[in-house]
Amino acid sequence: MFKAGTDRDIPTPFPRMTYQEAMDRYGSDKPDTRYGNEIVDMADVFATSGFKIFRSTIENGGVVRAINAKGFAGITTGQMIRLNEIATQAGMKVKQLAFIKVERDANGVLEYKSPLWKFFSEDEQKALIAKLGVVENDIVFFYAGTWQEACDILGRVRVEIANMTALTKDSTAFNFLWVVDFPLLAQDAETQSWVAVHHPFPRPKTEDIPLMDAGEYGKVRAEAYDVVLNGYELGGGSIRIHEKDLQAKMFSVLGVNEEEQAHKFGHLLDAFRFGAPPHGGLALGLDRIAMLVSGEDSIREVIAFPKNNNNKGSDLMTDSPTQIDFKTLREIYIQSTWKEKKPETAATPTA
Repeated sequence: MFKAGTDRDIPTPFPRMTYQEAMDRYGSDKPDTRYGNEIVDMADVFATSGFKIFRSTIENGGVVRAINAKGFAGITTGQMIRLNEIATQAGMKVKQLAFIKVERDANGVLEYKSPLWKFFSEDEQKALIAKLGVVENDIVFFYAGTWQEACDILGRVRVEIANMTALTKDSTAFNFLWVVDFPLLAQDAETQSWVAVHHPFPRPKTEDIPLMDAGEYGKVRAEAYDVVLNGYELGGGSIRIHEKDLQAKMFSVLGVNEEEQAHKFGHLLDAFRFGAPPHGGLALGLDRIAMLVSGEDSIREVIAFPKNNNNKGSDLMTDSPTQIDFKTLREIYIQSTWKEKKPETAATPTA
């Protein structure tokens, strides 16, 4: 599609990156690798720091991460406010991002402008500068908290800094990437129950099945994958479970008991008993691909019948929403609460 649409040869095979690496380095499972400003783990620098906030975060199982925005020390007040807004939307619990700006004063002396700098020992300062490659006109942003918070917040901040500094302006690069080894399960923060990251059917990696048997669900990886281009997910898929016992185990982890399994998924489990072959696939987002091939910034430019407010969320191509008969709803155990409005009768005039 890209060859036909752009007349450019796309190098294959695409590079591969694990989900863990993508989140650690870019704070996103669909990273744009056309530019740097990567997230860097600072645990080795601050594990024994005199700065209590960083040290205690690491001691309690959290992370301290940083981004060096090269040449962005001249950030405006408005841009700083916007970055803090984005960080807050992504889950930041404090009022603003911690940062260090590196600029020269009126006398030409290089300064590290930050309330934090004085709390770092000389060895920590040197280690920070060396690890992040800090030079004049750089600004370093920090976040201390959980791993997920750091990924979400610094990942969003990284993308916004790239937009502010026009790092990809006029770029013609197509950085295709496979992101692989997604987590199979995640723990719901509210209920503490385990839920499927994608759905109940991706197969756990063979070497991780013992972890599943041992109840270490958070460490189990799935045979799931996404194809990514320049920060956009083009498509995703997985290799599916094809063994009855393994699928039943997956359901039980998700809190689906044997009776429910038989009632809701008995057809699937029975089919697996007869030797279903290994199978999988990939679903591509054709609208997104058309957008990128066309050089557009929004899929609305390439959707034949876009959903919009003027037609109240209807899809003209599929005639959705539409009425469904009772028999069809009953077959899939769905009850509609919608009631057809009766036509209003004209009021009888009184004498």
